[in-house]
Amino acid sequence: MQTDRNKNIRSTWKAFVGVPLVMGIVLSCASIGRPEGGPIDETPPRLIGSTPKLNATQSTRTKLRLDFDEYIKLEKPNEKVIISPPQVQQAEIRASGRSVLINLFDTLKSDRTYTIDFSDAIVDNNEGNPLNNFVFSFSTGDVIDTMAVSGTLLDAANLEPIKGMLIGLHSNLEDSAFTTIPLERVSRTDSRGRFTIQGIAPGSYRIFGLQDVDQNFFFSQKSEMIAFNDSIIIPHFEERTRQDTIRIDSVTIDTIISRQYTHYLPDDIILRAFKEEYGVQKFVKSERLTPNKFTLFFGAKADTLPTIKGINFDETDAFVIEKKITNDTINYWIKDSLVYKLDTLAMSMSYLYTDTLNQLVPRTDTLKITVRKSLNKDTEKEKEEDSSRRRRKKKGDDEDDTPKTVFLNMKANVPSSMDVFGHISISFEEPIREYDPAAFHLKMKVDSLWNDVAFNIEQDTANIKMYNVYPANEWKSQGEYEFSLDSIAFVGLYGLHTDKVKQAFKVKSIEEDYGAIFFNISGVKFEHAFVQLLDGQDKVVRTRPVVDNQADFYFLAPGKYCARLVVDKNKNGVWDTGNYEAGIQPEEVYYYWQVVELRVRQEFEQDWNLTDRTLDRQKPDEMKKQKPDEQKKRRTNTTNRNRNQGQNRNRNF
Repeated sequence: MQTDRNKNIRSTWKAFVGVPLVMGIVLSCASIGRPEGGPIDETPPRLIGSTPKLNATQSTRTKLRLDFDEYIKLEKPNEKVIISPPQVQQAEIRASGRSVLINLFDTLKSDRTYTIDFSDAIVDNNEGNPLNNFVFSFSTGDVIDTMAVSGTLLDAANLEPIKGMLIGLHSNLEDSAFTTIPLERVSRTDSRGRFTIQGIAPGSYRIFGLQDVDQNFFFSQKSEMIAFNDSIIIPHFEERTRQDTIRIDSVTIDTIISRQYTHYLPDDIILRAFKEEYGVQKFVKSERLTPNKFTLFFGAKADTLPTIKGINFDETDAFVIEKKITNDTINYWIKDSLVYKLDTLAMSMSYLYTDTLNQLVPRTDTLKITVRKSLNKDTEKEKEEDSSRRRRKKKGDDEDDTPKTVFLNMKANVPSSMDVFGHISISFEEPIREYDPAAFHLKMKVDSLWNDVAFNIEQDTANIKMYNVYPANEWKSQGEYEFSLDSIAFVGLYGLHTDKVKQAFKVKSIEEDYGAIFFNISGVKFEHAFVQLLDGQDKVVRTRPVVDNQADFYFLAPGKYCARLVVDKNKNGVWDTGNYEAGIQPEEVYYYWQVVELRVRQEFEQDWNLTDRTLDRQKPDEMKKQKPDEQKKRRTNTTNRNRNQGQNRNRNF
């Protein structure tokens, strides 16, 4: 009986478990998605109605409704959607089923065309297909203004497209309008830096770019990136004809139809965006991390150094001054031990200060600078070491008690494989009091003998704690060299000297390790310019001045290079930004239009006409950090499509 009972229980268990298991297998084999091979929806949403109607006139509605033929959603509406004339109070824009609902909180202006530029913010709910460049317009007056201007905005320093920057027009042609009055009609740049401002009335305008940090639609903060055009913009149009081709299939043409259309101009405006040099000149703080050095920090770069007057010490020849080129961070190395052993340094400091009227005026502050670290730290350490030695001596340890020589910390950069244009650099943690040229030795191996080589020693122009060693003549290709320093070659500011150094190295082969690039430059007249050779990350590899319209780069390692030319108007050897108040545009920058892949022994010579391509077509696409959104979306859609198809295949086993 018990056996029969067990059999019944086993049968009941199999019945209850087996049925769901079979149903699960059947259901799992059914596809719950799009059947594999079915058509993929690539059609964007389509506007089928609106309140008010598209391009309606005499409309005073502040609540708008746009209806589409499928369910939609909005992507980043606060970032992508822009209303013109600009709204002081941000409008409410949201998706609801198949509709977009817009609530305008600002009072509508009379006799004005309103445009709502959605860019690509409207996408269908399923596949995310964007409705590109969609603009909804209506007018509070009797007519719809239809003029439009377009162009491209680039970073003035590197011709990089700038996405999401505000572009606007002013019919007020005064310079002060941009800094006091909100822009009248606005748009935003897309991922390629391109923009189109629509709904413009006939007239004359000035055009501006603005990184509107405080969202007041005018240039009010020096930290905002801006752009301006020196020319007046006059919107106009012309009738053009295009050829539309009707095909029977991908090979056979059925009909070619000529169609007329209205083209709005100008359509090729180039704006170069920049940030002005700004910063309130003020004293920020002082810092004394070690007894022998203190640092002064200022809020902006300055043309002159502050004047120091000691109160509890004599400031005459008291310091070795180490400064940045901008003079906003200054290190004062104190020479006299009697001074740097003072717990507190009292001094007066005179400098230029930015007042409330934004003018530089003289100012004097009294400073009391206290060292952070204990002045007796090293002494205490020495006492501990002496005490430890005495304890070891009492125990009878045979350890050598001779004090170890402490050398001046030094870093000698001597590449084992030296470039033919390279040099030896020696850097320190403190300024150098003196050095002995006779303690330097540079030799070259000739056959089996080491012969002395003439050389020059120079303090680095940008770093007073670095010294560079150059051969009097050029390094010999494939030559074997040896560089050495005797002890006491350098003596630091505080008396320590360097230890011995010896390093062998070999110079690279001109024939086997290098190529060269030569540019013949034309198209733009300038007095001074320089060319920067760039790597694939847009970083400067080498800089050469333009001489007789040529820029030559010798001894280049094989690799990929691009080039940027800077018109150096003020002859200071660096790119300089602009200034709106002074009407100064940033210095012009041009890119060589292709990436050069240089091989060993190759000499690449190229004519470079700076104006044969517009600025927006000069920088190679592979060099641009700002990639077009459509490329990103294409990659995303392909990935999603492959993922969906893979899931469908797994379901249909």
